[in-house]
Amino acid sequence: MLIGTAGHIDHGKTTLLRALTGIDTTHLPEEKARGITIELGYAFAPLDEAAGVDAARTLAFIDVPGHERFIPTMLMGASGIDFALLVVAADDGVMPQTREHLAILHLLGIARGAVALTKCDRVPPARVAEVDADIAALLAPTSLAGSPVFAVSALSGEGIEPLREHLRAVAREESMQPADAGFRLVVDRRFALAGAGTIVTGTVHAGTVRSGDTVLLARADGLRRALRVRGLRVNGRISESGSQGSRCAVNLAGIDYGEVERGDWLLTPQAARATDRIDLRLQLLPDAPRKLGQWSSVTLHHAGGHVMARLALLDEALEAGGLAPGASGLVQAVCDRPLFACCGDRIVIRDAAGSKTLGGGRVLDPFPPARHRRRPERLAMLAVLETPEPAARLAALLERAPLGLDPEELAIAHNLPGARIGELLPDARHVATKAGGRIFSHAAWGALGESVLARLAAHHEHFADEPGVERERLRRMCAPQLPSAVFLSRLEALLDDGRLVRMGSYWHMPTHTVELGTADRERADAMLAHLLAGEYDPPWVRDLAALCALEEGATRSLLRRVAMRGEIFQVVRDLFYPCVTVARLSAIATELAAANEGRIRAADFRDRIGGGRKRAIQILEFFDRVGFTRRVGAGHRLAHVLRGEPPAWGEN
Repeated sequence: MLIGTAGHIDHGKTTLLRALTGIDTTHLPEEKARGITIELGYAFAPLDEAAGVDAARTLAFIDVPGHERFIPTMLMGASGIDFALLVVAADDGVMPQTREHLAILHLLGIARGAVALTKCDRVPPARVAEVDADIAALLAPTSLAGSPVFAVSALSGEGIEPLREHLRAVAREESMQPADAGFRLVVDRRFALAGAGTIVTGTVHAGTVRSGDTVLLARADGLRRALRVRGLRVNGRISESGSQGSRCAVNLAGIDYGEVERGDWLLTPQAARATDRIDLRLQLLPDAPRKLGQWSSVTLHHAGGHVMARLALLDEALEAGGLAPGASGLVQAVCDRPLFACCGDRIVIRDAAGSKTLGGGRVLDPFPPARHRRRPERLAMLAVLETPEPAARLAALLERAPLGLDPEELAIAHNLPGARIGELLPDARHVATKAGGRIFSHAAWGALGESVLARLAAHHEHFADEPGVERERLRRMCAPQLPSAVFLSRLEALLDDGRLVRMGSYWHMPTHTVELGTADRERADAMLAHLLAGEYDPPWVRDLAALCALEEGATRSLLRRVAMRGEIFQVVRDLFYPCVTVARLSAIATELAAANEGRIRAADFRDRIGGGRKRAIQILEFFDRVGFTRRVGAGHRLAHVLRGEPPAWGEN
């Protein structure tokens, strides 16, 4: 169990830990000279005499500084603790940093704790009783309400043993933390040891690390280094593994300690994704000096570091009047630099100068949208994200996701291994592709299929002479935000069910087809021969009618029916190209894009196919229309870039 001290400066936190553990947590010369704690200090004590070298049976203590100037350091230490030990001196009583530290513990969601009423040997019993009553009143509106108070004297030893036994009893009853989360540790110290190499220390915020594991050293500025764990010390003892709530010293192979910085993260390799905006439920303290308006600037503290952020109020009522002291609301924090956050993480906000604690909250979505963040459906999604239990939360999210959820992003956002996502959503439809997967509820999967069929039916009704719709064009019509590979999986499922037909690159309804009689087939074959002979400049309908000794209207009608069969394409009115020719033109466009930084220029395309610029533009605009390319730029910078699959390929 990890226990963190809290309290005003010079109230005896370090002296109390020395009495409880026999360890002096101060280590800097300046700390010893000034008699105050400046950096985090650590002490460990066996839970039981028979604990031996079992790191899991150890009480770990973090000693935090009490001076108001060192609140960021206090936040770093308190962010990973399981149990709070609030220290109040009997002679001074409740002081400003007592209140602020308690407020921070409350905002961090720490609900287990005890109070050490120190220096009781300096005051009469009446004063002890008076401060005891003040403490009870102070704790009442917080998450630590009802915590036991122990009157102690670290110098005489009075009350130390009952406090020690209480901490041991709480630790014995503590259940093991679940190990089904990704490993997360924020570095608070780094140094080198002769014969061992680089050592980093920190509190395990989630998951488990084992000797021999590969972990990712990640920094918000983009640093990513995969490193091997050479060895571990957990809660001061050599161990093979360390889990959530324990203090770990990690021996890393393959890196110099000077390359590691305080505030860096050690993570499960799959979980490293930084974000510069987070959606959260923010609670202001009742004694906050002012309300927060739209785009207020604050200092946002998260785990081992802090960033400057501006707050976008998401509730309409809040935007009108601001977030008042004591109130809570949904906000999006837009940070000046990235951080590593997950759903459920606790944050604390202080004013822009970093001098006053204003409030705190819980991260709901670490990867929120920058636009449409206040739409009703988005606010409803945030309400779902406030569900504490992971299985219920993920199931509710899935039910409100018409285009499904990305399992990789879901795993990172909620710090759950990919396999765990499948366990929590056993009834979902999992779609796997080479480019990544997708998870759908059965209702959303069915609704997506019906949407595709409805859009195709409407298209056939309005464009009866077209053979169907190319895949990328159909995706933009039905679900433009859905990854292309996932949309293809949905089409293929409809194809397997017999509800959809594919002809070349076109998709159409089974009823949208044309059969040619013997005579029409012979006429069509003759027309195809002339079109193929024309290569990149095939005859127009009027010329084709003359070549085949047919009326122009009959020729046009037959060509449209052949186009519906997917054998030819109408590039512009009365100009048709066979599939083989279109495949060659598509290959030329692809080659030009590869040779010119992804851009296809009309002049280059014209030179490759021969003929005039007008014809080259007609073909490129046809490619735009069917979704193979997209027009970009204007004037002399006008070009086309690839955006989807070609409308035809191959020589058959």
